[in-house]
Amino acid sequence: MRLNKDTKIIGTNVILVPYKEKHVLKYHNWMQSIELRNLTASEPLSLQEEYDMQRSWLIDEDKCTFIILDRATYETTKDEVFSMIGDVNLFFANSDDRLSAEAEIMIAEHSYRGKGRGSEAILHMFLYSIDFINVKQFIVKIQKSNKVSIEMFLKIGFTEIEESSVFNEITFVKVVGPAWIEWINKTIPIHEVLNENSEGLV
Repeated sequence: MRLNKDTKIIGTNVILVPYKEKHVLKYHNWMQSIELRNLTASEPLSLQEEYDMQRSWLIDEDKCTFIILDRATYETTKDEVFSMIGDVNLFFANSDDRLSAEAEIMIAEHSYRGKGRGSEAILHMFLYSIDFINVKQFIVKIQKSNKVSIEMFLKIGFTEIEESSVFNEITFVKVVGPAWIEWINKTIPIHEVLNENSEGLV
């Protein structure tokens, strides 16, 4: 999405940056994992297809993605690719109003799972999309076997609305409201939205 092509979001333990060409090779290597493809219901892509996908994420107005960096690693190394641990995405069924968005989160690096990076990253994405895109409702579809993600989304306030035996997944929803926004702000007290070029507030 062009809106976030120069946006960086700084949190306590994570930094979200736009998905750029330099990130593609590491992302492609992640997706060679059958486990990750199963958890994210993804199809294997060639490296060229992955580069094409990255370019589409940049310009398509019905998608928004950020690469997740571990903040401590990045501040030590200043190397975005080395600091990559996953990604977070939004898909919009209606790119004209974008009131409802389907969300996805992936922590690809095993050593960073179970440390709160995923929940922090998705909350930053929610707050960004509420403030800058005016999203009013979030939907997530999770494989039944992905118990960790199911527990995470229930913990942050989502409600189960549908279970599909055909796709072996459960659908959860969260309607945005003032109390939930207040809870997010308390849960992630550091939420700086910056422009990568100027380092100023967007």
